Order: sequence, then C-alpha cells, then structure tokens
Amino acid sequence: MKKYGLAALSATFGSLGLCCLTDAASAEEGGSGHYLPGSIADFIDAVPLNEGFFVKFNGLGYIGSASITKRLPFAGVIVGGPKAEIWGEGVSLVWRPSFDFGPRWSYAMSVTIPYIEAYVSASGTASLLNGASISAEKSKTTDAIGDIVLMPLMLNYNVNSDLNANFRLGIYAPTGDYEVGRLSNTGKNFWTFEPILGLMYFGKTNGLEVSVYPGIDINTTDDATHYRSGAQFHIDGTLAQHLPFLGGLAGLGVSAYDYRQVTADTGVGANLGAFEGKSIGVGPVASYITKIAGHDTSFEVKWLHEVETQNRLQGNIYWLKAVTRF
Repeated sequence: MKKYGLAALSATFGSLGLCCLTDAASAEEGGSGHYLPGSIADFIDAVPLNEGFFVKFNGLGYIGSASITKRLPFAGVIVGGPKAEIWGEGVSLVWRPSFDFGPRWSYAMSVTIPYIEAYVSASGTASLLNGASISAEKSKTTDAIGDIVLMPLMLNYNVNSDLNANFRLGIYAPTGDYEVGRLSNTGKNFWTFEPILGLMYFGKTNGLEVSVYPGIDINTTDDATHYRSGAQFHIDGTLAQHLPFLGGLAGLGVSAYDYRQVTADTGVGANLGAFEGKSIGVGPVASYITKIAGHDTSFEVKWLHEVETQNRLQGNIYWLKAVTRF
C-alpha cells in the first residue's frame, strides 16, 4: 500500500490555534470564555516534531443567539435575549528549537495575537450584577486587539511513526479591550490557565487520522466586576481520511467538541448563582497539505454547529487556518 508519510507531515505543520478570540457563547461572565471550540482539534494543531519557525494565520467567525427569556452576564450587566456576531483574525508564531529532551521528545513554544470585531445586541432590559438597574446599551460593535495567548510549554512524545502524545499549557493574558457595562468586549479582563493533553493517530499507510484533545480552563477573578468564572472541561476531536491529491494531501472528515463547566461561577458579582453551562457541537472539516515556494504549507476549513447548549448562546463557528514552515 502507498505510504503517505502523513504522521511526519502533520507534526511538521503543527502550531497553536487561535484560542483567545471572544466567541460570546458560554455561560461564564461576558457570555464567553477563553476556550474556543475547534481551535486545537486535529493534525494542524499538533506540536511540531521537526525544528523550525512556523507562522499560522487563524480566521474565525461566530454567529449565535439566545432566547429572549435567557439572561446572561456581560461585563457587569445582565441582559436578555443576546445576539452576537464575532469575526476575528490572528497570527500564531511557533518556534521549535533544535534541542529536545530525548530521541522521541520535541519541545516548542508559541504566541498568538488576535484582532477581533465583535457585535453584540440585547433586546431585554439590563441590570447591574449588584442588583441596581441601568439604562443598558441595545447593541454595540467593538473592534480591537484580543487577549494574547502564550504557550511557553508544548511537549510531544513520538510513541511510534503513527502515534503522538502531547501536552501544552496555554496562558491567556487580559490584553484585550474591555469596559464594564459594554455589551461587546474583545478582552475578558481576567487570566486563564489552560493545560491540554493530546493524542493523535495519523496512519502512514492508510491516511486515517484520529485526534483527541481534552483540556481544562482555570480562570482568575475579573477585578472590575468581582466575578470569577468557573473552571471548564472541554474535549475536541477529529476523524478524517487523507489521500494524495494534485501533488499534495487532501483530507476530509468530521470534527466535534463537548464543553462542560465543572465548577460554579463565584464572587459578589455572580448574582445568577452557579450558572454552569455546557455545549456540544459537530461539523465537517477539510484540509490540504502542499508546498508553496519550497515551504511546507497546510490549509484547513471547518464548520461547527452547536447542537445542544445550556446557559450559552447557540449558533455556528467557522474556522480558516493556514500554516507554513520556514
């Protein structure tokens, strides 16, 4: 059977997804957290096996809404029936140095800088989290830098030619634009620490990919609203088939995620109580690996439809990723 060499290619192209875009979709404060479904879910997000410098473009779209009877906390106010449309792009810079920790280990680090345009509207009357009423904005559009994400530790263990296991730690810094009482913010105004495990099978002879990435987000308190979002467990996965096509490798499959808030929201600003949320989404993913001007390059498009939510907006997530190695 023809060998595709996909395991090596996938690890070569690996880099960090744009996790720090505000998706206006989850139960925690602001209607969203730093976790973004689909940001780390398959071969294009793997830790690089081979040394080099990688540049990755991340494009994201999210459109979602909630029932007029649903109340969600947004930067110090509680609003009803919110709708959100988020568009963003960002650049991830990934460095895989020449040194490692053993013959099967590889180490990398990365930084991602996002820029976001967020439109949020609410048709319900808003009130402050401390119980006082205010004249809240009906809608707001904000475009600015988002929260930068650092990954100082990205480790991969090459189990065999087809199987890789990895660990990474994401640190989300509150660098985005934020204002108390504003419906649309591009930053969260709190830090998040996100350890993620990864297990990826990528068959050299059969072209089959099975990737699974569980992780957990641990948040600090938003000092402006005295609201601390609870920890969230999430798992992303992809099942895809890759085949030679036009001199490169084309992939087609399905990606899915499961998000569950596992501890309650706390703080004097958490007037809605525990407010734990969950969300499940699934959708198609397509990819293509080739060489451009002698550089290994890969592309990916993805659509995730949220099929079940609780204490969150519900909608659709769109991804465009492109990464090249220098």
